[in-house]
Amino acid sequence: MPTVPALTLFGPLMRALAVAVLVLGPWPAAAQETNSTDTASAIDAGLEQQIRQLALEGNHAGSAGAPRLEVSVGQLDPRLRLAPCARVEPYLPEGMRLWGKARIGLRCTQGPTRWNVYLPITVKAFGPGLVVSGNVAGGSVLSESDLTPGEVDLAEAGSTAVTDMRLAVGRAASQTLKPGQSLRQSHLRPRQWFAAGETVTVLALGPGFSVSGEGQALNNGVEGQPVRVRTESGRVLTGLAVGERRVELAL
Repeated sequence: MPTVPALTLFGPLMRALAVAVLVLGPWPAAAQETNSTDTASAIDAGLEQQIRQLALEGNHAGSAGAPRLEVSVGQLDPRLRLAPCARVEPYLPEGMRLWGKARIGLRCTQGPTRWNVYLPITVKAFGPGLVVSGNVAGGSVLSESDLTPGEVDLAEAGSTAVTDMRLAVGRAASQTLKPGQSLRQSHLRPRQWFAAGETVTVLALGPGFSVSGEGQALNNGVEGQPVRVRTESGRVLTGLAVGERRVELAL
């Protein structure tokens, strides 16, 4: 397992006070008039380590199969002024996942003025994925020569990374792709598994059992999209197109 690199988070960051932050609630006059270097003096290596651990634990770093993490932060607005604080605690905001662009909460728990801010961070998670080998025009059908295995940022915003060559080869590119680009699911056009009017297999799945039968597709079966099917008894069911002339529905 690769060693997670040291993350320079709060030493120079808080000394410079140069990160764009979101302040919760109006700032007290005392906080506005205090020089920003007062806050910098409260930050030490211990807090930096807490932030590092929060980011790593939030992504289960070090566990089997976990990606290699890198964390970076933006810059504070130099106009921001924070009151002196003897104890600053980092925390993970409710519902926030430390993945891609995220935020870490910072709150003053011991000081003349209690304050609370959100610190923007970017968590990159490097793992195996497919990388585009050369220029690929939009609409082109991908072949193995167009792709190569590599290390990609799984947390990159936009779409899930494609990691299996079998899920990409034979698919049409939805847009122009450039060399070195990480292949994402949004880069692939959805497959049409069958056309309206075709006979399809319908698999109904329930807790601990499955039932299969046949029916007639009432609309085109596009990968992952709902499709209506008329069974032999005349009943119309709605499921998902999941494969060649194959529809699944959950009971």
